[in-house]
Amino acid sequence: MVNNSSTIRVLREIKELQTGSDLSLAVAYLENDVRTIRCLIVGPSDTPYEFGFYEFKVRVGPAYPVQPPKVRCLTTNGGRCRYNPNIYASGKVCLSILGTWRGEPGEQWSTAQGLESVLISIQSLMSSNPYENEPGFENTQLTEAEAQEYAQKVRHESLRITVLQRLETILDISDVDHRTPATAPDTPPPEIDEEGITEYDAAAAERDESIEANFHPFTDLYKRRFLWYYDAYVKSIDDASTKVKDGENFKMTPFEYGANEMRGKYAYASLKTRLQRIWGCLEAEKDVWAREGKKTLANEHGTAMNLQHQFDSLHKHYTQSNGPSVELSLVDANPFLWTLTFFGPSETDLYGATINVRLHFPFEFPEQQPRVTVLTPLFHHRVSASTKALCYFPAKLYSVQNHIESIMTAIIEENPSYDPRAMVNPAASVLLWGDEAGKKLYRRKLRRSVQDAMESCDEF
Repeated sequence: MVNNSSTIRVLREIKELQTGSDLSLAVAYLENDVRTIRCLIVGPSDTPYEFGFYEFKVRVGPAYPVQPPKVRCLTTNGGRCRYNPNIYASGKVCLSILGTWRGEPGEQWSTAQGLESVLISIQSLMSSNPYENEPGFENTQLTEAEAQEYAQKVRHESLRITVLQRLETILDISDVDHRTPATAPDTPPPEIDEEGITEYDAAAAERDESIEANFHPFTDLYKRRFLWYYDAYVKSIDDASTKVKDGENFKMTPFEYGANEMRGKYAYASLKTRLQRIWGCLEAEKDVWAREGKKTLANEHGTAMNLQHQFDSLHKHYTQSNGPSVELSLVDANPFLWTLTFFGPSETDLYGATINVRLHFPFEFPEQQPRVTVLTPLFHHRVSASTKALCYFPAKLYSVQNHIESIMTAIIEENPSYDPRAMVNPAASVLLWGDEAGKKLYRRKLRRSVQDAMESCDEF
């Protein structure tokens, strides 16, 4: 029997997460089953999990919210990698809030909690020192070197599996078996049920996966976020390469055993090569959209006609507007390829700048979102120094006008709110949210990049 009040609550919680401002959480559900939910947690900055993509399956029972949901981690490299003492290679998530760990009094599930509190609790496990989550940690004599060694392994495998391997699979370019050798057994041992703790049914979870084989709700998000965080991935690789040598074996820490082992070798040079290859494939994908998309206009393809209509309407709107000067054009009369040009407002660091932005639209717009590239060289915390991808947040995904307004706001905004997940240019972000001297240097570099862009236009 369906519990309507339970379903209504689940739908409300999903909508709140989908429309919320937390960039590190995303949720989706099966079209015909609102109780089967797929969740994404983006690893917190300044941790070994930084900007990794961790996917979870949440199953909400008919007694929800009286009883907690069941949660399984799907990002385990086929049951071979345990990224955290509380997130098992089998997929089990060990938390008192889920009833899978005893915990302390007051830490158990209550009806006041919900999907967001579950995801935030899991995210809190992704700390700068993940070994602290190991039960009995306070009684274990772990040296600083051992803690760092464990964190280094997690960082390497997070990049290798949750980012690179994930994108390679999506782009169908994974032509080499990149599995780290000698990892945990392919078939994890059964979890030991302790008194008062809900046992995790790995076999049942595996059967459920066959039903969801074609359910991949975050594919587009992975691609766009990869371009956002590309510079951060490069920085993480470069920093880690100074601390460990390629070819060096992972070192075992005292608490690792059995399915909790993480064995392998460091290979940061290979990771960097793979990173660059993925970027190249994503750039090529934009070219395919532009080339093949234009062909569909003659056939009155739905997406092509939608984009052409929106362009015609917006071009007229901005031409007649008395507001900020904005120009729109199509590249080679292609509705899938737009150029946005606007001018830096007076009394801002962008004053005098002519800012050009390119929007590449996919065939599946608005289900998939455009790739936005800032063509004008800017030293800006929202613009990736390498990919030139812009980090911005439209409220209405289907409205190109809302995209354009959100793009301009992201670039022009003088006093942005602090959000480490929106810092796609590490060098610029360190200065902007540093001390007063750093902030002044950030503004000076931004103004200098504007001046250089103006001079380049004059020379041209």
